[in-house]
Amino acid sequence: MIVVVPAAPPRAGPLDSLTERTPLSTADARRLYEAALRDVCRAVLDSGGELLVNHRDGETLPEAGEDPEGELRELLEGVGSLDDVRFERQVGSTRAARVGNTVTHLLEREDARSVGVLEPTASLVTRSDVDGAAMSTRRNDLVLGATGEGGVFLACFVEPIEFDGAYRPPALATLAERAAAAGRRVGLAPRVPTVASPAGLRATVAEIGAREAAGLPIPEATASVVTDVGLSVGPDGELAI
Repeated sequence: MIVVVPAAPPRAGPLDSLTERTPLSTADARRLYEAALRDVCRAVLDSGGELLVNHRDGETLPEAGEDPEGELRELLEGVGSLDDVRFERQVGSTRAARVGNTVTHLLEREDARSVGVLEPTASLVTRSDVDGAAMSTRRNDLVLGATGEGGVFLACFVEPIEFDGAYRPPALATLAERAAAAGRRVGLAPRVPTVASPAGLRATVAEIGAREAAGLPIPEATASVVTDVGLSVGPDGELAI
């Protein structure tokens, strides 16, 4: 399976909205995004999937800076062999269009057996999650991994669907309904939260703590940022520093 990770340089502020709803500063939010992206890409590289980093075009980014591909290559140094990673520019005016263009191209022009779109903020994803979803595409035409908030952290396609507006909330239901309406078989992968929302960040911080206590593998880059920032889930269930 080709695993597409849609990514933007941290300077684009993909998690800046967290600063309004959590104790994180802008600098903290950007470090968190960097860490999450590294952990997600490491999971893919450790899996049997082929990693394709689908990056934003420099002209679509809100801040001037270096070439986006160069910035992302530098960010991912040390995660794994970048010789095994494809970097390609996103094409499309909306998120759904960018995802749809990439998935359709890979399935129809490159004859990929299956294509997964994995959120760069799903820090807790493991290689087993990726490999399990790829295996599931042998029985299903669409495999969806839920975030627990109505969104998807992973969507694996064997055939294209109607992508227009497909990633609007609730994306999980929308994608499943469109595939089912087209007569496609739909499967579900285990849930994984993302750090892109306060609820998902709370779940991620709590699970990192549980994994550490149990001696289980953790997303090391994200865990390091959580520790450095002093981020925790307080007795009231809210994020605290």
